[in-house]
Amino acid sequence: MSRLITPRKSVAAAFILNGALLGCWASRIPDFVDRLSLSESRLGLLLLLLGVGALTSFAVAGKLADRHGAFRVTRWLAAFYLLSLVFIGYSETVPMLAASLFFFGLTHGGMDVAMNTWATEVERRLARPVLSSFHAMWSLGAGLGAAGGYLATSFEAGPGLHFLLSAIVLSAAIMPFLSIEWHSPTRVSLGKEPMFALPSGGLILVGLMALGAGLGEGTAVDWSAVYLRDVLEAEADQATLGFTAFSITMVIMRLSVDRLITRLGRVLVARVSGVFAVVGCLICSATGSWLVALLGFVLMGIGCAAIFPMSYSRAANDPDVPPGQAIASVATLGYGALLLGPPAVGFIAEASSLRVSFLLVAACSVMIVLFASVLKPSSSQL
Repeated sequence: MSRLITPRKSVAAAFILNGALLGCWASRIPDFVDRLSLSESRLGLLLLLLGVGALTSFAVAGKLADRHGAFRVTRWLAAFYLLSLVFIGYSETVPMLAASLFFFGLTHGGMDVAMNTWATEVERRLARPVLSSFHAMWSLGAGLGAAGGYLATSFEAGPGLHFLLSAIVLSAAIMPFLSIEWHSPTRVSLGKEPMFALPSGGLILVGLMALGAGLGEGTAVDWSAVYLRDVLEAEADQATLGFTAFSITMVIMRLSVDRLITRLGRVLVARVSGVFAVVGCLICSATGSWLVALLGFVLMGIGCAAIFPMSYSRAANDPDVPPGQAIASVATLGYGALLLGPPAVGFIAEASSLRVSFLLVAACSVMIVLFASVLKPSSSQL
């Protein structure tokens, strides 16, 4: 196998692609607000469709990965995910955008499940922890996608051309990495798995921590550009920098999480992360300067970065629940908040203001601080 295209690099490429396409969409949301005269509540409904599409795909993608192999399903869904971004770019009406976003959510969420399953296979082959680095690559991809949105906006390129060129460039750069020889294990599904798994016992608090982090991340993805432009009066290209700053910070933090845990311990890292997340949301809510708000998004990125990996690690080592079921239950709350929280932000903003929405996100981030002690490692956990 080529030294350039290895299984680890291939999984990293899949994570970059998944994040980059979401970053492309997030960076151009204000354009669709203007083009289709979307109110905050209507935008919230459209984002809800994206989230529902993703959540709907989880169980189906999991069964397909079991039956046909996680690597193969990742490659299939990557192709459809690229196509879905192009559909969004050329959506000229609200119904067209609604259908495109639902398809975008289906392919995004399905690919997320498949590529994480593939990532665990590669991690097992390498016999050392690498999942955090893959999640860092997702954040890197999201930041690159958002940065591409900044460039496209600066050159006054419409979303259609921007998304088409992005899909072509990403296909050329990433798809060769998804053409390696890899044989994922396959198994016959019993067909009795629940559609959604909810946490129980001590995992409830772990899930609530993931919920707080997921809500903060989802808000930064879908509302940072709108907030900077419409509330803080940033220029269109400047408005794309909020999510870019958030994503780059997430990359740096996720590459540093393992070392921080070794030096400081999981509980302290989680508690300090929660404080950063709360302070970042409060700064965004209180400031009248888009430059100061960028600092707020940086602090939110610091606060959210470590919580998902640590929550999944704690779930996998739960003494009472099998690892797969435990991780799925925590992911339901965390990922559900990431996808469905932004529509709620839109509804709240319509009834009050986006500033109030950021205050409520800060309140939810407090759960990270309050419940950090549940991440104390068990005797079986590194």
